[in-house]
Order: sequence, then C-alpha cells, then structure tokens
Amino acid sequence: MNISFELILVGVCFTLFSISCSNDTQIEGPQVPGFGEDANSDNPSPNMSDIFDLDYAYTDLQYPPHYTSVLDEDNEPNNNRVNDAEANLGRVLFYDTNLSVSNSVSCASCHLQSNGFTDPDRLSRGHAGGLTGAHSMRLGNIRFFESGTMFWDKRANSLEEQVLMPIQDAIEMGFDDSNGGLEALVAKLQSIEYYPNLFEQVYGSDEVTTQGIQRSLAQFVRSIISVDSKFDQGLAQVYTANGRNNGVNQNFPNFTASENRGKALFLGRAGCDRCHNAITFALNDNARGNGLDIGETTVFKSPSLKNVGLTGPYMHDGRFNTLMQVIEHYNSGIMTGPALDNRLREGRGNNDVERLNLSDQDKVDLVAFLHTLTDESLISDPKFSSPF
Repeated sequence: MNISFELILVGVCFTLFSISCSNDTQIEGPQVPGFGEDANSDNPSPNMSDIFDLDYAYTDLQYPPHYTSVLDEDNEPNNNRVNDAEANLGRVLFYDTNLSVSNSVSCASCHLQSNGFTDPDRLSRGHAGGLTGAHSMRLGNIRFFESGTMFWDKRANSLEEQVLMPIQDAIEMGFDDSNGGLEALVAKLQSIEYYPNLFEQVYGSDEVTTQGIQRSLAQFVRSIISVDSKFDQGLAQVYTANGRNNGVNQNFPNFTASENRGKALFLGRAGCDRCHNAITFALNDNARGNGLDIGETTVFKSPSLKNVGLTGPYMHDGRFNTLMQVIEHYNSGIMTGPALDNRLREGRGNNDVERLNLSDQDKVDLVAFLHTLTDESLISDPKFSSPF
C-alpha cells in the first residue's frame, strides 16, 4: 500500500512538473544571444521585456548651460531626428550579433560601453576572426562631429551612411556582396521573431527594412552624449553666460591642483583646444593632420576626447598604448607632411614642426586633466547597455 501511494505521488508530481514546463513561454530561436542557457551562466537568456517595451527615453537629455554654444554644431539631419521608439530599436540592433553573417559579433563587440564605446584591443576581431583595418573609434558625442567626416579617414558623409558600412564589410560583419549584402540581412532579421514585432511597434508595419535599420541605428548612436564628466560638473560650478570664455579658464573647485594645471595647459600653452573643442571635445571642423608619420597625406579624424582616459590604445592605428605616449607625441614627436595642421608648425608655411618642451610635471598634469573627461554616468547608463 505504501509503495503504491508513493508511486501515485511521484506520478502526480511528474504531471504537475510537465504542465508547469509546458506553460513556460519563451521566444524561440537560436538567433537570440544566450537563448535557453542557464540563468546562472555567463550568458543567461535575455529579458525579452527589455526589448519589447521600448521604454527608454532618448529625447529627454538636459544639456548643461555650457553646451548652449555648441548645440548648433549638431549633425542630426532634419529627416532623421531622434525619437524614443526608433532609438530603442537601434539599441537592440546595436547589440544583436545577428547583424553579422556568423552570428558572432555585433556593433557593441567593437564599441564597448564600459570602455567609452571603443575596443581595448588595438584592432578588433571581425565575424570570422579577421582583424579590422583600424582601431575602433569612440562613439561618445558623435552627434557633434562635423558632417561628412565619419570614420577615421572621413569616407562616410553622414552617420546614417556610416552605420551600414561595417555590416557590409567582409571582415567586420560579413554582409558583403558575396554574402547577399543588405538584402540578405533584411531577410535574416525578418525571419527572427522579435524583429517583425519591433518594426510593427516602431513603424506600424512588421516588414523589416534597410531604411528602418539605418535610421534607428543612427539615432541610437547619435544619442550617446556625454554631459556629466568631472569637467562638466566643474564648469557648471563656475559657468557665467556673459563672462570671458564662460568661466572655463577659472580653476574648477572640484579639480585637484594637478587637474587644474592640466586644464590650463590644455587651453593654453599646449594648445590642445585649438583642435579639440573644449565643450564637446570633438575635433574642430578645420582641424587637419597631427603629424603621426612623415609625409602623411591623409587627414585623419579624431573622436571626441570624452572618456579618453578609460582605455587605450590611441590613434587610428592604435599605435599608442597610453595617454602619456600621446602627449609625448605632441610634445616631441610631430612629423611634417602635406596633411599636417599649420597649428602644429613652429612658423606658418614652413616645415618646422612644433615642439612644446613640456616638463615631466606638465605631462602628468595633462594626463590628470584628460581623466576628468570620463563620464561615469554614460558608461553605466542602462539605456545604452545590452537589452539581451
């Protein structure tokens, strides 16, 4: 009798367990990174509500007063203004490895939020393990890049054009002509259950389109804006709308003595602000080459210096590992060539390059100042993190 009762009890428990399992609802498919893996593993199943809710606000950024003077430098086109729905879709696309042929890399694989949206490696690994041709560029404040100057070599005319190019690159994400191009990508995303659902919510149609991918990715990336670094907090304390240089040359009360000395050098004798706007720290429109190689003919772009202290390497080819090496280049390593900016020459129109003759303490102070450009809020903000 006891044995029979135990067998019945086991059967009832098994039945209840089976019913419970059959009622679990999950979005099917191996396309979702980490789908079906143990929640305690390194790659747990994604919280699908984070994808479908599309509830992060990207249009509520409150610019501090010192940004007023640079807001007209915004490269946002009139036909692709940031709105919350599309930017949320862009966040999903930015982090989805399905945008690569092999389901192995996403945009975020090379632009890591914790590293200021760059790669700590000199060159990034593409979808099949190959190395990219340049170091991954930081994305913060890309909204304030000069129009027509996307990528290190400025080959893309807009952010809208730029966001599709890594996807079509044979090394990076692999949807080049040999793999069907963007048409193959669109067909792939159409077959993944959550994309028709997302496109329906955002665009009113469940049809996945190249235009929708392009628009939403550009909006998400353009929304990555840094306004809360130690520098921003310090300038806010001394800012005067009608004062000389709006107070940026004053000592910041939240800075150390070394950081204030470094700021004075950046804005003064070292002349860094001649090319790097001292609000957004994006490259000024008329900046030219920085003399990395003798005879250089290409005018390379620089990303914003916001979050530059989080990780090296630096320059388009990642040749410098530390900020101290970068500063030493400007101090003693500039080489002449056709692309060199005249502001880095000793005399206008000649081949004599600038030598700053910085002391060791000067270099330490400049590094200290560059670390004040780190924006902890940006690198920890969940609306810029992975939805998976």
